[in-house]
Amino acid sequence: MDDPVAGLREMARVTRPGGVVTACVWDHAGGGSPLTTFWRAALDLDPQVRDESALAGARKGHLAELFAAAGLRDVESTVLTVRSGFASFDEWWEPFTLGVGPAGEYVQGLDAGRRDALRDRCAARLPRERPIDIVASAWTALGRKR
Repeated sequence: MDDPVAGLREMARVTRPGGVVTACVWDHAGGGSPLTTFWRAALDLDPQVRDESALAGARKGHLAELFAAAGLRDVESTVLTVRSGFASFDEWWEPFTLGVGPAGEYVQGLDAGRRDALRDRCAARLPRERPIDIVASAWTALGRKR
């Protein structure tokens, strides 16, 4: 969201009084995102790349701060941890080639040589054992409409 507080206010607007608004954001800033390997590889090749670590809510406590700024009350926050398995590197890599989200857009903007270099750098950063096991965390927040 360009303006996360405005987005949360809109979520609250369409929620009944006393109702609950919730959201979660990957831990991009703390290195706990499922995209951490991808963005670290991209930064290895291009230190000027804009990863997702500066996104709203992507660091510990920030999502709760945004909820409070949006006027929600009784704000609670926690972290969710998930585990994903990939049978092969190609299965892990393929979603990045679809142009979805900031990572996909970044891949789409690379020429073939730089895309191959990024792919190789990602492969080198991932565990060699198969299946590939990725553990990731997301910050969550819950607040009530006044």
